[in-house]
Amino acid sequence: MKTIKTYPKITVVTPNYNQADFIETTIQSVLNQKYPNLEYLIIDGGSTDGSVAIIEKYKKELAFWSSEPDFGMYHAINKGFSKATGDIMCWINSDDVLWENSLFNVAKLFSENPKMNWLQGYPSVINENGTVIYKREQVYSKYYFYFRLHEVSFKFIQQESTFWTKELWDKTGAYLDTDYKLAADFDLWMRFFNYEKVYCTQLQLGAFRKRKGQMSSNQKSYIAETKTSINRNFIKLNLLDKFILKLYELLKLLKMPFIKRLKTKLQTKLIGQPIRV
Repeated sequence: MKTIKTYPKITVVTPNYNQADFIETTIQSVLNQKYPNLEYLIIDGGSTDGSVAIIEKYKKELAFWSSEPDFGMYHAINKGFSKATGDIMCWINSDDVLWENSLFNVAKLFSENPKMNWLQGYPSVINENGTVIYKREQVYSKYYFYFRLHEVSFKFIQQESTFWTKELWDKTGAYLDTDYKLAADFDLWMRFFNYEKVYCTQLQLGAFRKRKGQMSSNQKSYIAETKTSINRNFIKLNLLDKFILKLYELLKLLKMPFIKRLKTKLQTKLIGQPIRV
């Protein structure tokens, strides 16, 4: 696990607002790994529920933390990443967790695969008590989203399990688009796809916590935002991709059996297989 000659610096950002019930578990899931080249930043939006007292307990182990009013989660994450100096980046929300040894696993995988700029772990979901309640295979192809298959399956690239290089972050503008209230992560992945393919590992790297009252449970609003992102990013595609996607939309309108088979073959061919590491 820890047989790496040089540990790349990993930047982890945690945004928080009034998550005192969960934030300490999140912090411990990062710090307790004892990764030797960690840059951990916590950006609190001016919490009033005791979160700040919890964060202060760990301030000596943090590269930076602040607590002041902001304009929402994605604004807070942008603030954190604006201070990032790590080679590898991720964010983990203050009710989610990184799995044990995930940072060492990430460092090893990036070190062994120098062409890799974007990594997705095996998606998992926990409940309020921290028990795993759900796992699933990754989705990994831009075509899966441009074909809008996620609108039926509600499967996405899991943000809690996703890591990328600062090089890729800078190449794609170094920001999360705060026009989105729920799906700025989805939009970031669509922008990443303009430059790189996502690599996949079967290792669990992070977990999303399903709990009462979370904004992300609003599936209708989330899907609406993904449509906006897809339309915006479609403009940036090359001519061949645009042609393929327009052809696919045409085939969807035609109901003949052989056309349906052709559409399915096209879909399968373009989505392809994941790049495993």
